[in-house]
Amino acid sequence: MRQAIAALLLSAGLLPAAPPQVTKVEPPNWWAAHSINPIRLLIRGANLRDARVVASAKGFRASNVRVNSAGTYLFVDLAIPRSARPGPVEIAAVTGEGKAAIPFRIDAPLPRQGRFQGFSPDDLIYLLMPDRFADGDTTNDDPPVSKGLLDRSKGRYYHGGDLQGVIDKLPYLKDLGVTAIWVNPVYDNVNHLNRKETYDGQPITDYHGYGAVDFYGVEEHIGTLDKFRELVEKAHAAGLKIIQDQVANHTGPYHPWVADSPTPTWYNGTLANHLANTWQTWTLMDPHSPAAMRKATLEGWFIDILPDLNQNDPEVARYLIQNTLWWIGVSGMDGIRQDTWPYVPRAFWRDWMAAIKREYPNFRVVGEMFDGDPALVSFFQGGAARFDGVDTGVDSLFDFPSHFVLRRAFANGKSIRELANMVGHDYLYPNAATLVTFLGLHDVPRFMNEPGATVDGLKLAFTFLLTARGVPMIYYGDEIGLPGGADPDNRRDFPGGFPGDARDAFTPAGRDANQQAVFEHVRKLAGLRAANVCLRSGAFTQLSATDQSWVYQRSSPGCVAIIAFNNDAKAAKVTAPAPAIADGRLANALGSGEAVLHDGQLTAELAARTAAVYLVAK
Repeated sequence: MRQAIAALLLSAGLLPAAPPQVTKVEPPNWWAAHSINPIRLLIRGANLRDARVVASAKGFRASNVRVNSAGTYLFVDLAIPRSARPGPVEIAAVTGEGKAAIPFRIDAPLPRQGRFQGFSPDDLIYLLMPDRFADGDTTNDDPPVSKGLLDRSKGRYYHGGDLQGVIDKLPYLKDLGVTAIWVNPVYDNVNHLNRKETYDGQPITDYHGYGAVDFYGVEEHIGTLDKFRELVEKAHAAGLKIIQDQVANHTGPYHPWVADSPTPTWYNGTLANHLANTWQTWTLMDPHSPAAMRKATLEGWFIDILPDLNQNDPEVARYLIQNTLWWIGVSGMDGIRQDTWPYVPRAFWRDWMAAIKREYPNFRVVGEMFDGDPALVSFFQGGAARFDGVDTGVDSLFDFPSHFVLRRAFANGKSIRELANMVGHDYLYPNAATLVTFLGLHDVPRFMNEPGATVDGLKLAFTFLLTARGVPMIYYGDEIGLPGGADPDNRRDFPGGFPGDARDAFTPAGRDANQQAVFEHVRKLAGLRAANVCLRSGAFTQLSATDQSWVYQRSSPGCVAIIAFNNDAKAAKVTAPAPAIADGRLANALGSGEAVLHDGQLTAELAARTAAVYLVAK
């Protein structure tokens, strides 16, 4: 803000001219022979009005300079020769008053082998929030640059978890059967409490990572860029993938851009004059809704606080695309979970996805479309152009429609047929097999806080999750039945992840009987899924569905599995047609009991609130 005021005074002739200053360069580095060339640099500083950019290094060319009216931001295209070697590059901003170096370097690209792997139905994803998972480095709990934000007794303050804690718990995740880890955003966030905005009566600290103040920085409470790279490398060494959470829709309310924007249209609106988001995502798929009706949904500020980035500004679009590719390139990670998918123009997502695939063809993205209507959710999956002529190209979406009904069935004890019916809507999706399925995540109360939720119901829900079509995801703590109400209670610390915890639920000795039962059930299911390809990617066929029983089949060459549920509060006989399977008896891979196959009919006796997995040899 001070720089912007100084620039205005300078332009009015009230201050003497001063040499240019450069305080930040985004991105700070790039790669030769990259699919994006030239790279568009965004340079923050002061006294940049009328500056030109000089690239002294051989083969580098600077062009297309643009400076904002305050002289605090400068854009420039930098063409990088394919022969450029790793190291610093001499670039400077030059005015009549002097020049300032623009720090920038070329890096050697990371080897492709074992990196940028993507994810698929072969994976089991584990979502964790670093601040609430495990504290592996107590020295960053209350860092000097942002002191006073640590308080484990308060739900919206930092609790001390960090990237080192995630690294320390990789063996736990490997033992559980996880193959991919989704990490909430690691962006640098607000660093002090002297702010006027609050949410739910508490100061905004953005411990969760969704309020970036620096898209190229790592939040000091959880680690550094080098530590994030270490996490990726050690996860890969353990056979685990990393999925990074990203946010292209908005910034935090304290990002420097809010007070001093690089372009006049950087945000949709201003701090003083903007729309509040109305969340009417249905208008985006309605071919009859006018632009005015969609405007607040696409351009409104979340909770009337989070500044909405304007992806229709070409500079914003280019910045965001480059930022995504920078994070992939510097870390070697394997996938992205993209926040608030429908609130960004679809044409931007098309261009964003295309840029990712050009450079990293195997990379995969899952978008957040938070709605229970499969017709609405399916509209946003890539693989088909819609009425607007746009195919976003996104690989996957979260299966919120099945999430809501599986909770009604397995937690609330309602009809299981509703879940069978919801899966029957898979024809709406370009590819339902890639949907990310889940019991819970950080934006909803925990499964065990649902009315009527029991350990038996949770085990049934996990049986569905790990045997049905899709890419299953576990929310940290659900594998031990961790309770939790609405945000932030649903983001409780993992017991044992923090100094002074009374018990350590990362170990069997630290779990009570119910927690251990759920953990072992999940681990057994994960092992079955890993060992049987039909449970990961086999064709999904519904065999029967009643009010409280459901039977379906997963089949692939050499592997058939039949999964049967009794959701009733009493024992029941479950029957279903099972064509093309020889007569005989099938053992339940989850425990006791067997099914009988006779004349193409399966019959099984299932105890109350239990499920069975029958593996058929072929």
